[in-house]
Amino acid sequence: MTEFEGQVLADLSVLKSQMNELIGIGQPGRLHELEQRVSGHERAMQRLKGMAGAFGGLLTAVHGLIAYFGGKH
Repeated sequence: MTEFEGQVLADLSVLKSQMNELIGIGQPGRLHELEQRVSGHERAMQRLKGMAGAFGGLLTAVHGLIAYFGGKH
């Protein structure tokens, strides 16, 4: 085996171990953990959008009541 072939095999071994760490071998790897974090963030953003919409609707209703009872109807 030449020096070049040895270097290629060593680099492939390192690449294989890094891929196993990224994807995981029978257990969740880094990629799965990242997917879980993104999914949790998306759920939080959807909840925040819903709360902002509800708060906007509530403010609109309060403004309507103030305008109605304030004599501007």
